[in-house]
Amino acid sequence: MGEVLGVLAAVLSSALGGTSIGATRYLVGSVDPLAIGSFRFGIGFLLLLPLALLRGDRWPKRGDWGAAVALGILFFALFPILFNASLIFTTAARGALALSTLPLLSLVIGAALGAEALTWRKSVGVVIATLGVAVALLSDLTSAPSGAWLGDLLMMAAALCMALYGIWSKPLIRRSSPIAFTTMSMAAGAACLILLSSIRGSFAPVAGFGMPQWLGALYLGAFGAALTFYLWAFALERTTPTRVAISLTVNPITASLVGAWLLNEPLRWNLAAGIVAVFAGIWIATTAGKGRR
Repeated sequence: MGEVLGVLAAVLSSALGGTSIGATRYLVGSVDPLAIGSFRFGIGFLLLLPLALLRGDRWPKRGDWGAAVALGILFFALFPILFNASLIFTTAARGALALSTLPLLSLVIGAALGAEALTWRKSVGVVIATLGVAVALLSDLTSAPSGAWLGDLLMMAAALCMALYGIWSKPLIRRSSPIAFTTMSMAAGAACLILLSSIRGSFAPVAGFGMPQWLGALYLGAFGAALTFYLWAFALERTTPTRVAISLTVNPITASLVGAWLLNEPLRWNLAAGIVAVFAGIWIATTAGKGRR
């Protein structure tokens, strides 16, 4: 049952993450990527901290503090810089497609580091889900903006950060708790982003924010950071990094829907075909099946 809950939490986290891609692309025209990341994870930390304290969650032990901070900088500072910067050059849908390389990266890196077994069932599921993403966004790939390739590369680098975090954080999360570990790691990343934003003067455009921009920033903090990454840590505690990562193929679907709604990005019939393939791939990779390393 714990494995099923972990997969479901990962799918919900990825669905929320997809909406965050659309919201980020909406804000990226008003303020730079550093400031967006500062708002997202700063607000997320402020929401998670009282929750962790009220629940009396188990915090990482002192011996794990260095690793928690380092992983926080990797995931909540470097990842959002690459993530947000990529959306300057590419569409929400293409960015989500590039980010969906995460399951493949997690599968290969996890096997190389001995973190989990490489099975045929997982491999087939990852490939089918990734192909489903490509089908869902096929029309968008043919109407790429100029310089979209740079955005794609930046997003793939962000996916690498996410894959490493998923593999290296799993034992640390199990020794503490999902909320407490995520709160500590997010605090480290948010502090780096806020410091860099202050040095660069990234917060200057905030004075011109209207209600839509503030709502976008609050959404990113509450749903795109606090809830999304709590669910991600909850999932990592209960299942393997690859099974968590493959849920990210849901991400482009919700990104496409939000991109169509907020940004008038194209949305066509092939999205339905892609959704079917994505969920088929997730089912294959996460349901019972024995394999050898």
